[in-house]
Amino acid sequence: MNATTAEESAGHRSGFDLIWVGRLIAVVAGALLLLYPVLSDNLYYQNMIILSLVFAIAASGLSIITGLAGYVSLGQGAFIGLGGYTVGILATRHPDTSVWLWVPLAGVTAAAVALILGFVALRARGPSFVIITVAFLFLVQVIAINWRSLTGGTEGLSLPIPTWSRDIANWPFYYTLVGILALQLLLTWWIRRTKLGTGLVAIREDETKAATVGINLPVEKIIAFVASSVLVGMAGGVYGYYLTFIDPRGMFNILLSVETMLALLVGGKATLWGPVLGAFIVEPLNEYANNNLGGGNTRLLLFGGLLIAIVLFLPQGVLPAVESLVNWVRTRGKAGLVGARIGTGGSLSALTERLSLVERDPAVDPPPLLEVKDLHKAFGGLKAVDGASLVVPEGSITGLIGPNGSGKTTLFNLIDHTIHADSGEIWLAGERIDRLSSWSRAHRGLGRTFQITRLFREMTVLENVVAAQRSFSWGQLGRIAVSGAEARAAEDLLEYVGMRAFRDQKARALSYGQQKLVELAQVLMLDPRLILLDEPAGGINPVLIDRMSEMIRELNSYGKTFLIVEHNMPFVLGLCDPVHVLGRGRTMASGTPAEIQKDPAVVDAYLGDDFVLESADAAAPQEASS
Repeated sequence: MNATTAEESAGHRSGFDLIWVGRLIAVVAGALLLLYPVLSDNLYYQNMIILSLVFAIAASGLSIITGLAGYVSLGQGAFIGLGGYTVGILATRHPDTSVWLWVPLAGVTAAAVALILGFVALRARGPSFVIITVAFLFLVQVIAINWRSLTGGTEGLSLPIPTWSRDIANWPFYYTLVGILALQLLLTWWIRRTKLGTGLVAIREDETKAATVGINLPVEKIIAFVASSVLVGMAGGVYGYYLTFIDPRGMFNILLSVETMLALLVGGKATLWGPVLGAFIVEPLNEYANNNLGGGNTRLLLFGGLLIAIVLFLPQGVLPAVESLVNWVRTRGKAGLVGARIGTGGSLSALTERLSLVERDPAVDPPPLLEVKDLHKAFGGLKAVDGASLVVPEGSITGLIGPNGSGKTTLFNLIDHTIHADSGEIWLAGERIDRLSSWSRAHRGLGRTFQITRLFREMTVLENVVAAQRSFSWGQLGRIAVSGAEARAAEDLLEYVGMRAFRDQKARALSYGQQKLVELAQVLMLDPRLILLDEPAGGINPVLIDRMSEMIRELNSYGKTFLIVEHNMPFVLGLCDPVHVLGRGRTMASGTPAEIQKDPAVVDAYLGDDFVLESADAAAPQEASS
């Protein structure tokens, strides 16, 4: 075993040991949590743990929509209140029925309301979404106050008093909440491992890019919003029964949402155990402030100071900070990235199951795969694309060249719906697609890389590739992505582009050329019919340029069609046929590379006389030798 392999093995063992240490801590903490009511009958601490469990469930649910999908919600307390009122209303109207039967219905109510709210709120992004969730919280509070016949208004509702022994007064609430927390953690863990989970993280990292790799944005965001609320509603139902009295100002208090968000931030967003840790830090602090510091403004000052400290010193939360520290200690003095060099790449033999072979008759002119007809896009008074039209024959490697500012990248953005066209038509394989969403175009066989690579920076290389979704189905969303068939397919593609050694590295740690290769593998995961490459040779070293050219030719031999924007003229003219030239948003010339080089308008507007002379000088020795 050589030194490099030994170091890699030691690194993998260290990472493996770290995982098992974390699991051991979680098992010990879980055992202590389960045994506490048996070991101690202190009702004060049992009450504190019960409240911590409620916030742990709420924060863990919030982690799905906020931590994974990146949508910050300050309305999580509303789902606690909805659950509490569902149980309260049904319990008071059916006093002879066990209150516990209504707890699952509390979850159903929260999920149904989240579904309706999601159709409205998830159309907004950033601060607008936050404002909508806060407004929703106050709206349901106002409804609860004024719908007196249902909720009792400000007088509230008194729930039935528990009938079991006082010796175990808190046990049913305690262990029911422990069970709900276990379900919430299991749900969060499962989502993160699936195509749904990788899609949500992709949405968080770059929503526009996520759509171009086939991720159905509205569906996945709404699923996440519902999943983040259903078990929270059940916890709210248990919480309401535990209180035995509920009123609108208590159950829909915005401080419930603030404390939930604070627990998430303290523990760590998008982590499994972070929200639980955060809840068991924040709630005891809340109790301490109320009992020893007078509560009120002092409590708000304490929480405000804690929030500022987290933002300044632990912006990712406690658990991610600990993980980063351990990784820094473990890798100190060693190479930063596993795999010293980019691999030379593999053959296509491992990808024949991923890439559909297309047989073509050389005697027959290929049909058009992509047709752009009179496309227009203006930004104010600037006409970025002004009547562009072009055809990409099926099975070709078509080039698109032109001066800077001629509209090439804008045209790509219109083709894949990164931006919406003002007018014109786009046809793919005989189907008009200009009215379709980005993910629908990806599902029909359109893949695209970007001029400045847009990988999902906080995802690993492997996760970036498996995030792509070549079709939409409910079954696909539940498919495990980080292992099994999906991961094997992604690893084959990474092997082909020479990046398999980097599969577990964060995308942000890669060089620009490495990111180009990973983005190509990501697009290939879609098994697209047409691949749009925006400056694939831009900003990378000559070795990678040669490798990129080789891969394009190989993939083309397997039936892949390419449309390439590039300023490297030897690269384009040696690879592409036909070539379209764009100038001022219009197609000014189309033809073979030889025809384009002889077109006076193209030479004058873009190539220049120097390029023509260089081409002639390069051709002269070949003619002499012949």
